[in-house]
Amino acid sequence: MRETSPMKPAKHRHLLWLSVGTGLLLAFIGIRFLIVPRSAANTFGLAREIAGYELHHIVGLRDIWLGLLAVALAAFREWRALALWFGLGALVCFADASIAAGSSGKLRAIAFHTGSGIVCAWMAAAIWRRFGNPQP
Repeated sequence: MRETSPMKPAKHRHLLWLSVGTGLLLAFIGIRFLIVPRSAANTFGLAREIAGYELHHIVGLRDIWLGLLAVALAAFREWRALALWFGLGALVCFADASIAAGSSGKLRAIAFHTGSGIVCAWMAAAIWRRFGNPQP
């Protein structure tokens, strides 16, 4: 197994801040889509009234990259990051359940999202219990 040396804080500080800035920008875009969806859709090139499957494609691409991120975190054994991924995923699943409840009210969809949230929360807790505290 390859030993990796920790990054020197001063040498790679810009990578930390660029990563934080990028994450915050993406979060801001997501919040904007929740608060002012028409304006955000217009800014990012979606039609005023979605005629085709544009939104479905966006959701599909989001799910693909998030799924592959989980695979990569597991493959690289980034356990704490994976626990965080599952924890945040649980919140998204519960939010999706409430959106489905308000949108269609379909019990199967609500149960799917709620069940997914429970599984994600359990995975986050299980991974964190096992790998959350690095041993010196």
